[in-house]
Amino acid sequence: MTADSQSLDVHVWRGNDVEGKFERFSVPRQENQTILDVVAWIQQHSDPTLSYRYACRVGMCGSCAMTVNGVPRWTCRTHVKKVLSGDSVTIAPLRNLPVIKDLAVDMDPFFDKWVAAGGVHHPSKRREDAIQQLDPATPARVETDTGIECINCSVCYAACDTVANNVDFLGPAALQRAWTVFLDPKDADPNAIIEAVSGKGGCHNCHSQGSCTLHCPNDLNPMKAIAGLKRATVASFFQGGR
Repeated sequence: MTADSQSLDVHVWRGNDVEGKFERFSVPRQENQTILDVVAWIQQHSDPTLSYRYACRVGMCGSCAMTVNGVPRWTCRTHVKKVLSGDSVTIAPLRNLPVIKDLAVDMDPFFDKWVAAGGVHHPSKRREDAIQQLDPATPARVETDTGIECINCSVCYAACDTVANNVDFLGPAALQRAWTVFLDPKDADPNAIIEAVSGKGGCHNCHSQGSCTLHCPNDLNPMKAIAGLKRATVASFFQGGR
C-alpha cells in the first residue's frame, strides 16, 4: 500500500467499563486501508499498550469486530474510505458487552446466552447407526444451512437495542442458533429448545426492530429466525409439542 500526504484523524476508546476516554491519533492514510490496518498501525507505531483482538484478517473468525463511527462492524473487512466522516474516524469496543481493556470486550456473556438458548444438538442415533439422509432442497434444510453460517462475531448482539435495555434477553445470535437446531429433523429433543427460548429473556422479548439483520456482516437474518421461534413456541403452547 502506498501512503499519500494525508493523515487520518482517529479517535480510539482507551479504558474499560469503569473509566476511560477517547484518545486522538494521527494515522497515515493509505490506499485500500482497512479499519483493522488503522488500529494495527496505532499499536505498532504510536502506542504499543493499545489492546484489541484479531485473528484471520479475512472475515472468517469475527474476532476483530468493533464499533466504527457508531456502527458495529468487522474491522478487517471495513475499508476506511467507506466509513470516513470527513477525515475522521471513531473506533470503540462493541456495545452490550463488558469492556476488558480498550477495544477488547469480554465475550463470556454472549456465549453464556448462546448456551442458555438451548441450541445444542440432542442426538437421536448412536454412532453405530446409519447416517440419516436429508433432502438438501427442503425449506427447513435451506434455512438451517443458512443459519449455521453464523461465526459468533457478536455484531448482531452489539447492534441489538433489546439487549441494551434487557440484560436477560438471549440475543439474536443465540436465538438464531436455537432455530437452526430446532429445524434439524435429526435433533431428538426440540421441546427442550422451545422451553429454553420461551422463558425469561427468550424470543418473545424481541421487538423486531431488525438491527441484527441490518448489521450482520454475513447477511444472515436473525430476525426471521426469531420470528420462527415465536411461531413455534405459540404452536407448542396450544398443541403440546413440535
